[in-house]
Amino acid sequence: MATLKVSSLGDYIREQRESAQVSLRQLARSAGVSNPYLSQIERGIKKPSAEILQQIAKGLRISAETLYVHAGILDERHGAGGRGVVAAVLADQEIGDRHKRVLVDIYESFRNEHAATPVAKKAVAKKAVVAKKATESTTTARKTASTTNRRKSS
Repeated sequence: MATLKVSSLGDYIREQRESAQVSLRQLARSAGVSNPYLSQIERGIKKPSAEILQQIAKGLRISAETLYVHAGILDERHGAGGRGVVAAVLADQEIGDRHKRVLVDIYESFRNEHAATPVAKKAVAKKAVVAKKATESTTTARKTASTTNRRKSS
């Protein structure tokens, strides 16, 4: 299937619907949404939730991921390893959109941290070592001062 150049999620859904030769009414029925709501999505008036996008994708017989990317919910840069996790989170019917976005953001931050270059990892590790040494130095200085003060007061 050729990639279509469209300006918005609604345009993309309309193009997919028309290329599948499905009427607005038929897609609305199969996606379980009202005709006016689907029309508003296609015209860019309404922004559908991840659950609605999943239902529309099912009605169009396309990947929900594709709609998530067009909606800005899912980043195109996700590799094959991340797609399953993100898709599973977005497809979960038992949590809301806000919680899904938080989970995806946390997951992406872990992936980014893991994918950091060895140089960046060394820099982070070096900062941790320097911070630890500074803490140890401060602790040692306090112990020495405390011992000295005790000796002087005796």
